[in-house]
Amino acid sequence: MSQQLSRSVQTNQEGVHERLEDYVQRHIRHSFQKPIQKHNEEAFSTLQSALKKFDGHPLILDSCCGTGMSSINLARLNPDALIIGLDQSYHRLNKYGVAEDTPENCILLRANCEDIWRLCADNDIRFEQHTIFYPNPWPKSVHLKRRWHGHPVFPKLKQLSTSLELRSNWKLYLEEFAVAWRILCGEDVLVKELEIKDPFTLFEKKYHASGQPLFQLKIENID
Repeated sequence: MSQQLSRSVQTNQEGVHERLEDYVQRHIRHSFQKPIQKHNEEAFSTLQSALKKFDGHPLILDSCCGTGMSSINLARLNPDALIIGLDQSYHRLNKYGVAEDTPENCILLRANCEDIWRLCADNDIRFEQHTIFYPNPWPKSVHLKRRWHGHPVFPKLKQLSTSLELRSNWKLYLEEFAVAWRILCGEDVLVKELEIKDPFTLFEKKYHASGQPLFQLKIENID
């Protein structure tokens, strides 16, 4: 059976959202106060137990990991590091049975990223690397606040890691993120087209097979 091709992102925006700066400035001024959900507290406890077991090892956070393919690939590429894969969907994490093949240095947690990010930041847990590969683009203009750079949790990202990498098949998503990061940190970052040799996630594999250009935003040496 041939692989089903994927459509490119369709949006009613012509460029960076006109209200992006308003959203980011508001979230900088007012911290995110939504109560932490119980299942996310339980996932964070699992994370803390793993940190104790891997004390002294480098830490990598893989947010929006979907089926966990990216987290497993990161674990195999970084055998001395502990990789934490996060996704809110139990179905996605178990869709292809990858959890059964998870390396010892990788844990996959069913949790909402925004709650785990807050808990890590508030408990001074900092990762050497943070990846967000192919997050839901929420391409309609009205959904800006659902994109990570328009979300109330966005300011916490600078506390979480030393480096941050995003990938997307929608260039505008990363361009908006770059604008939001400049507002937050005063730092310009570039969006680059990504050359694919071996797809790192199932989404990356599907988009690449469909002939879509893929893009990367990478931030290093975050204070």
